[in-house]
Amino acid sequence: MASPAPRIALIHATALAVQPIESAFARHWPQAHRMNLLDDSLSVDRAEAGCLTDPMVQRFIDLALYARSTGCGGILFTCSAFGPAIEAAGVAVGLPTLKPNEAMFDQALAAVGPQSGARMGLIATFEPSIVSMSAELIAMAAQRGRTIELLAEFVPEAMQDLARGQADLHHRKIALAARKLRDCDVVMLAQFSMAQALPAVQAELTCTALSSPDCAVLALRRGMEHD
Repeated sequence: MASPAPRIALIHATALAVQPIESAFARHWPQAHRMNLLDDSLSVDRAEAGCLTDPMVQRFIDLALYARSTGCGGILFTCSAFGPAIEAAGVAVGLPTLKPNEAMFDQALAAVGPQSGARMGLIATFEPSIVSMSAELIAMAAQRGRTIELLAEFVPEAMQDLARGQADLHHRKIALAARKLRDCDVVMLAQFSMAQALPAVQAELTCTALSSPDCAVLALRRGMEHD
């Protein structure tokens, strides 16, 4: 008898992340039951505070505890500027809990091979995510005995373009930023909301370009099906 499909909580700090991750689940794990939780004040508060605060961390824990109380067996956060808060939430709930870019970083490091000194590019449309994501990626590389050179590009106003329904302009701005990273060995898109810009970005590069949603869904599925 087949195991029942798991219930997965998708927790967002912006509504722009909902469609990309839902599309990734439709492609890679349509059997999973998804529950979307959105607190779009989190990204606003994070930008205004300039750092991750203890009350913000507690809000992540509270969201994760609520998701567990509804019967969710796993949690995927789609908000990229809150790494330590997501780690704290995962510890609090004791469920498989994935940070948004964890799987993409793993795939990116695999793509550049075992050598140190790889040049890795990161493009972001939410500037506060750059510091936390850079720290996470450098730490992940160090755990594997590697050093990397990380080049980050922030694309001002692109997220606002997407929110206004100007997806083509959003994609074009991100693709222009990718041109500055042509010497990299791999390029990553920081926000889930950037996923649809991937073809335009890849067209500007000879190296591999990666986005978070597909990597995240595949990693969560592998982890939960093997438990």
